[in-house]
Amino acid sequence: MSSAVELRAPGPRGIPPLLARLVDDAALFPPGSAEMPDAVRGHLESRTGPYAGVLGLFLCPASRLPELVTELVKAKPAKPVALSLVIDTGLGGVPKAVSLVESRRELLALRMVEMPAPTDVDDIWLERVAEFVPEDAIRVVEPRRPSPGDRGEWLTSVRKVAEHGCWPKLRCGGLTPEAFPSVEEVSDFLSVATTTGVPFKATAGLHHAVRYVDPETDFAHHGFLNLLVATGRALSGKDVKTALESTDSVALAAEARGLPEAAANAVRGVFASYGSCSLSEPVHDLEGLGLL
Repeated sequence: MSSAVELRAPGPRGIPPLLARLVDDAALFPPGSAEMPDAVRGHLESRTGPYAGVLGLFLCPASRLPELVTELVKAKPAKPVALSLVIDTGLGGVPKAVSLVESRRELLALRMVEMPAPTDVDDIWLERVAEFVPEDAIRVVEPRRPSPGDRGEWLTSVRKVAEHGCWPKLRCGGLTPEAFPSVEEVSDFLSVATTTGVPFKATAGLHHAVRYVDPETDFAHHGFLNLLVATGRALSGKDVKTALESTDSVALAAEARGLPEAAANAVRGVFASYGSCSLSEPVHDLEGLGLL
């Protein structure tokens, strides 16, 4: 199975270890919802851009895989696109989607398969995931967070996912207020995720580096830099909640910049990546903070 270290190998411009391959390309997903030709063109351009080392995998729903293949045939990429296949067709649709990817290896390299978990994350379902996903691809499973509900049940599911060798996924936002976990919930997630021995990935809502309130929706968005710093604090037994709550971009950047390389690698060994509709937005924020 591919490792988090392999997926975040330093980019050609010497990207800092804390940021290497951090941002998976989720251009096809809301709120960006790019058309396939635009998403493919943007991804291929980003692979050769000045911050290619920040770019991770290309995320594509299984239902749109034929569209992706069609566009890549036209684009003729110099090397296969590193793919995370997001299963939106149910677990039964995994074999067919994987077969299509593997039949076009000149265009696609399957690195990861992501899927939502059923309401009850049981051992039998997780064993089927292991059967359907190739051994050399990372399996990512998103346990459903009750809203409102039993946080303990959610965290038990996170542990169970990890025990089966899958990476848990943390959804940080969405199109409704309920989609945004509280600071307490993210803190609790990190208290578990830092002890499982497998990484996690995040998705949705992390549009900027630092926590902010969207003036249009009034939703409080988590920041990906907050999450990186909070992961570091969780690993070292420090205050996680204040890192998640902070809107002090200067202080967060200073703390991130001050992490020794070993500590930065440890953080990314836990928080592997997150999906973003845009590479330019996180890069712009990181440049402004002096981290790139």
